[in-house]
Amino acid sequence: MIYSVICMRKDEIMEILQDWNFWKKELDTGRYRPDYIDKCRNFLKTNVIIAIIGVRRSGKSYIMRQLMNKISENTEKKNILMINFEDRRFAEFYSKILDEIYDAYLEFLKPDKNVFVFLDEIHNVPKWEKWVRTMHELGKAKIIISGSSSKLLSGELSSVLTGRHLDVHVIPLSFKEFLQFKNIEVKDKLDTISKRLEIKRALNEYMEFGGFPEVVLGSEKKQLLLTYFDDILTKDIERRYKLKKSDILRSLAKFYLTNTSGTITFNSLKKSLDTTTNTIEKFSSYLEESNILFFVKRFSFKVKEQEKAARKVYAIDVGLSNAVGFKFISNFGRIMENIVAIELKKAESLNPNMGIFYWQNQQQYEVDFVVKEGLKVKKLIQACWDISGYKTKEREIRALTKAGEELKCKNLIVITEDYEAEETINGKKIKFIPLWKWLLDTLFY
Repeated sequence: MIYSVICMRKDEIMEILQDWNFWKKELDTGRYRPDYIDKCRNFLKTNVIIAIIGVRRSGKSYIMRQLMNKISENTEKKNILMINFEDRRFAEFYSKILDEIYDAYLEFLKPDKNVFVFLDEIHNVPKWEKWVRTMHELGKAKIIISGSSSKLLSGELSSVLTGRHLDVHVIPLSFKEFLQFKNIEVKDKLDTISKRLEIKRALNEYMEFGGFPEVVLGSEKKQLLLTYFDDILTKDIERRYKLKKSDILRSLAKFYLTNTSGTITFNSLKKSLDTTTNTIEKFSSYLEESNILFFVKRFSFKVKEQEKAARKVYAIDVGLSNAVGFKFISNFGRIMENIVAIELKKAESLNPNMGIFYWQNQQQYEVDFVVKEGLKVKKLIQACWDISGYKTKEREIRALTKAGEELKCKNLIVITEDYEAEETINGKKIKFIPLWKWLLDTLFY
């Protein structure tokens, strides 16, 4: 590609940078998200590049600002540089743009030795990874980068920056964060009792519209979600891969978001979408890389069996799947399972030894989630919205106990709409817990 822009004037560069940095003014840092900030600050203590990765509009830019703000408590603001490559004034991206921006910054700000460089949506810039590697190897700055494509960052970082980076995976708001954004303070168990109805009303909203920060705080929720869906497909997939079959990509994305919590095989989709298995597999990987959805594999001690078996698909945000896919009112069970999957996905990103799977045996008994740490299965979880029916309860419990025996796991959990108990069934202890309580579990349960 030939770019019409050869270079930018330094005063033009500085005019743009002024709007994204704390040098002369305060910037909106949004609602504080401590889980991500604490992880980033711990990573900063090591000699690594930090890569903040997540679906578009999940709050990565605000997390970067919050981190900048924290760093400025012990560092002069002139030593912190943010470059936002989604700013339209950086009209064209060319290989020397990073050098030009950094040179202008050094000339105008004259920072000290300890410089922190934040590169937001860096994947827009060609050959960015070589510039980042050089800066890191020469010890010129601490580098924090962000991007919407997990492969674009992790893949290129893995090949060019092997052993030099750590990833922070950002997802839309968890339910705990959602409550904070709604100014519902839950400090202890007493709060869960006194604010129970308020928390459950908030959960209903969360189940319908999800946790994208701007959606949570905004009014035109569905329209925002549909815009996000289009932006993710257009900017993060179609443009990047220059797709000629974008209609198939969009049909596939809508199919997945309409069938969340269901099992799929790539081969089974080729007829309905009138394409090849290879195209389905390739486009599915693009959707997963964009972080709009993720797959959970069937548990097996054999890796080949895991790869061959059908996978379960989940949206990264239930509001997105509700807006694009099925009707909210009739799908509480699927939505609840998807929310549990998202929560486990976040826990997995924070714990490198953790893995999540589903379980199914030859008799088609199924357990929604197997939580594995290292070589040991730590938890088995069923998500069942309405457990009141005898046949439903028997089916869920039978699968759970059989999986517990096979996988040698005694921690058996059923997440429900509102039923709470601890029962011993066929000699097995099973804990029933409402979804809203389970989502607050790490606070005090």
